[in-house]
Amino acid sequence: MRKRTVALCGVAAVLGGLLSAVPSAAGTPAADRAPTARTTLKWKGCATENYPTLQCTSLKVPLDHAKPGGKKITLALSRVPHTSSAKAYQGPLLVNPGGPGGSGLTLAGFVAGSLPKKVAGTYDVIGFDPRGVGKSEPALNCRPGHFAPVRPDTVPSSHSIEQANLKRAKAFADACGKKYGSLLRYIDTVSAVRDMDAIRQGLGAKKINYFGYSYGTYLGAVYAKFYPERVRRAVLDSIVDPTGVWYRDNIDQDYAFDARHKAFSAWVAKHDATYKLGKDPAKIEAKWYAMRAALAKKPAGNKVGASELEDTFIPGGYYNGYWPYLAEAFAAFVNDKDDAPLIEAYENFAAVDADGDNGYSVYAAVQCRDAWWPRDWGQWRHDMWKAHDKAPFMAWNNAWYNAPCAFWPTKPLSPPDVSNSKLPPVLLFQATDDAATPYEGGLVVHRKLHGSSLVVEQGGGNHGITLSGNACLDKYLADYLASGKVPRGSGEVDATCERLPDPEPEAPAAASSSGGGATLHGLLGYRS
Repeated sequence: MRKRTVALCGVAAVLGGLLSAVPSAAGTPAADRAPTARTTLKWKGCATENYPTLQCTSLKVPLDHAKPGGKKITLALSRVPHTSSAKAYQGPLLVNPGGPGGSGLTLAGFVAGSLPKKVAGTYDVIGFDPRGVGKSEPALNCRPGHFAPVRPDTVPSSHSIEQANLKRAKAFADACGKKYGSLLRYIDTVSAVRDMDAIRQGLGAKKINYFGYSYGTYLGAVYAKFYPERVRRAVLDSIVDPTGVWYRDNIDQDYAFDARHKAFSAWVAKHDATYKLGKDPAKIEAKWYAMRAALAKKPAGNKVGASELEDTFIPGGYYNGYWPYLAEAFAAFVNDKDDAPLIEAYENFAAVDADGDNGYSVYAAVQCRDAWWPRDWGQWRHDMWKAHDKAPFMAWNNAWYNAPCAFWPTKPLSPPDVSNSKLPPVLLFQATDDAATPYEGGLVVHRKLHGSSLVVEQGGGNHGITLSGNACLDKYLADYLASGKVPRGSGEVDATCERLPDPEPEAPAAASSSGGGATLHGLLGYRS
């Protein structure tokens, strides 16, 4: 699934069942929550303006967990320590923002600061940069400037355009192999799961609690498969379909993002008085594609071509709080021939990968190693044109984002079946119209994790839905983390919450900063 950085949603509640206490989770003895031994980790203050109690440390783990005495790598960890009494202490809560490739260090501060104090205070909230990411060492950076503008058009309307994109994809894979040939076999989800258990041991805990968004839901599900007896509680928000990793999941994502782009066009139509782009969503969408065609011929400011335009609007599929900014840029270009707002939007939303950060390198390394990808470009071409015919907004953009996997220098692993009947109840959150992790993923994982509970945000289209301003969702989250209580319904969904309203165009600044949505979206990794 696709990665970069951006979450969100709904208020009132329609409960699908009564809350029930779960003795196996809520009644965990204090001894099971206490450290098993004195921890050797030495924490130091690393406070930020937003997270003044944040602490940091590092932990050495084997590069190859099958050879524990061999070469070591270093994981960067963060912590917001518990404030409760020893009796009320519930152990470590590991948090992950997704990606793969997302840094989790500041997420610890966000989660600790966003949960009710009486709940957060009973946990040590632990963030970490997975192997290869951020401040963990070594950190991957395969090909700086890989996303520097202006790139070839993503839609291969000619043989030369297709070859230019293939050359880029292969160059990235070759650069990764040349720079990190000895590491790439160990940059994968299962190795990261082994690291998580090393973190547990370093913390001196018998069990961990876990809270993951997006790709972090897959990471959590795989950890639970390998170490079910070491999971005390787990929350999975915006859920990856584990049966489609990763080739099929990305194609499923293309259709969902196209639907979300149509929702954006409908929102612009609703606010025609502000944007003056018309009242017909289909015609507004046509104007967007006309803008794309114009930029393919003449990029704005020698910076925003057709590919960069897609990059700019894709974050709107993750978070509707960006819609007012995107609509303003769209309207300025179409109505006033002014491309300055569009360039600014690109710089704010799309240029994350152009500055040499390592997120995309780890994204590619994990996804290409985790599972099978076609090595025959003819299959990609056939499948992507098929998707493009019905879902043109992101199909080819997403294809080239993942295309290095067609040339990756390591052999793929076989993804584990995450089916699990050995866990305490796991709490799942999923929006029905989520584009990055489509709704079916939540249903699949609900079926695979026996005894789990699924809370659905009906009509919600944002990605990463808890701690984003939806009081209904957040109450389920807080109750679960406080006492282990989960909702129980009679159907495939255990509880339903209404979504938050879409933003208003009159106050785009408020739309981008109100509640927790924009803050969380700055921490989440995507595209998954």
